[in-house]
Amino acid sequence: MSPVVLPAQFYLAVEPIDMRLGIDGLSLRVQESLGKAPCDGSAYAFRNRNGTRMKCLIWDGTGVWLCARRLHKGRFIWPQSHETSCVLSHAEWEWLIAGVDWTRLQASAKSAWRV
Repeated sequence: MSPVVLPAQFYLAVEPIDMRLGIDGLSLRVQESLGKAPCDGSAYAFRNRNGTRMKCLIWDGTGVWLCARRLHKGRFIWPQSHETSCVLSHAEWEWLIAGVDWTRLQASAKSAWRV
């Protein structure tokens, strides 16, 4: 077994959660709100209301990881959507957990920009 967990996909739950939820509560949220199986090999990330804390639920094949991250400055950039979840690429995930605006990876160049 690898000491590093590399999920197949990264899902962000759009709605904020109560950070007191643990593995069982977050697994139930994945099933009921997102309509996914928490043991499918994906990572499911949740944030608190003000965006400074994040919890991530990951199944590695033998058990469940529950990881927490807190930013001391700034906020996690989270999608504003009417959907219940958002899928991130591996690069976007790396930027998100570093506290950087991951949406800039997909930004298109302005056509009116001139030197």
